[in-house]
Amino acid sequence: MKTLLRSLALGLGIGLVALPALAETTLEKIRREGVITVGTEAAFPPFEFVENGKIVGYGKDILDVVVSELGVKLRQLDLPFQGILPGLLAGNFDLVATSVGINAERAARYAYTAPIIDAVPAVLSRKGEAFASPEDLAGKVVATQLASNFEPIVRDLDTKLTAKGKGFRELKLYTAFPDAYMALASGEVDAVVQNRPALAVLAKERPETFQVGTDIRSEGQYTYFAWAARPTDKDLRDFVSSVIYKMQDDGRLQKLQTKWFGTTFVIPKEGYLPPGAQ
Repeated sequence: MKTLLRSLALGLGIGLVALPALAETTLEKIRREGVITVGTEAAFPPFEFVENGKIVGYGKDILDVVVSELGVKLRQLDLPFQGILPGLLAGNFDLVATSVGINAERAARYAYTAPIIDAVPAVLSRKGEAFASPEDLAGKVVATQLASNFEPIVRDLDTKLTAKGKGFRELKLYTAFPDAYMALASGEVDAVVQNRPALAVLAKERPETFQVGTDIRSEGQYTYFAWAARPTDKDLRDFVSSVIYKMQDDGRLQKLQTKWFGTTFVIPKEGYLPPGAQ
């Protein structure tokens, strides 16, 4: 009998050791460690930019509320946009808290949060040279940011114009939008394609230099900006989304939109993601 009991005890012990430990989610790790690490491109006013040595902007104000709701400290990394999404998948940070345009390719690879704004593409020109329609960009030097949500939109427009007889004279890609704005002001390019809310703020700040013209809309285009988590971190994504929607419901989000853009935008709760999104 003793031999049998020892065998049963040994078998039970082995069985317990063999049971896999429940994996800790990123959200649980954040709460346990008391800090969230986020990746941001702080060269995208008025969403995220550096002022007096600190990251500020519309997105940063939202992020501060999310971090407060989590009850943790914030570690925010300022990085070039081109490395932010790959860095997220590599595990370099917990969340991308910068303005990421929604498109089908990204939606299949990343878990988007609720949108933070409607960011329809528009065309920025020099003062007095506004473009009345996308077709007016034929034969022009057009700029946007490399690897941004606007690059495929601009390339698609160039393809469509070329099929009609005349595409862009040249497409120039810059690592950050401020570089593209400088190129426009100096005459290096004729137009910059960016989101209308940001361009409206820029044109208001520099009315002697810039002017916003036509929107660029096409079928199947998603115009919202959101943040992103890894597909395995949907609980973190859902927490962030819940805070954004709570801010919209109680009016805090509209106050931030008025502060940074001078107007308000409705954030949809459905229909903003392509089919097959994470």
